[in-house]
Amino acid sequence: MSAIGAETALSGTATPERGVLLLWMIFTGLSVFAVFLLWRYGLIHLMVASDRTYISSLIAVLYLITCGHCFWRTRAIAREGEVARGCRAVLSAPDGAKALGADARGLPGGLVSDHIRSLVTKARAQAAGRIDQTLLLRTLADRLRGSNGFGAFVSDTLMKLGLLGTIVGFIIMLAPIATLDAADKAAMKTSMGLMSDGMAVAMYTTLAGLIGSILVRIQYYMLDAATQRVFSDAVMLTETHVTPVLESRLVLESRLGTPP
Repeated sequence: MSAIGAETALSGTATPERGVLLLWMIFTGLSVFAVFLLWRYGLIHLMVASDRTYISSLIAVLYLITCGHCFWRTRAIAREGEVARGCRAVLSAPDGAKALGADARGLPGGLVSDHIRSLVTKARAQAAGRIDQTLLLRTLADRLRGSNGFGAFVSDTLMKLGLLGTIVGFIIMLAPIATLDAADKAAMKTSMGLMSDGMAVAMYTTLAGLIGSILVRIQYYMLDAATQRVFSDAVMLTETHVTPVLESRLVLESRLGTPP
């Protein structure tokens, strides 16, 4: 029995919503460590010095801004996960049905609680029948998702900036060929230097764009997964602890002949 109880306790606490914030911090810590190694061996300085277009620096700045946005959204989703568990604890109590009265003011504040309050309001305005929360769930999903789409936009932008740097680099590399004189050794040496500079711009911007796009995708994938878990918890909570109580109240009130 103790082993079963321990397993149940672990399964209930192994993936709390705050875990997504911890996972983001671990991922960011590994990224910072990788950046430190690149800086320690001079590769970042080499990239900045070789990229005369500063596109790779722009990619790095956009990536840092996106990391801040992802952290802000991850904290918001973690809080909503805590609110959903708080609502479940209140509604699962023996007198949990009382929390659905008086506009459900006994529930903790959050988007999930607002959804439950909307269901209570809809039940009061509804005479009888089944409570359909499809439209309300769509609204909840949109509110939980919030500005998560910013990650996909930035990821695509970083990729395109990398491709733009590739094109600009090839233009710089191929520009000296039009005026190249094979008999002039000094001009040949200068042209080779310009061609190597253009190749460096093309390679470094492409590399920065690809790495930045991949890292942003990973962060927002974790964020979207956590958002989906919160939404699924909200659906299970309302379908098992909210709508049955509200529908039974409607049936009882219709039998007693009192208005909802």
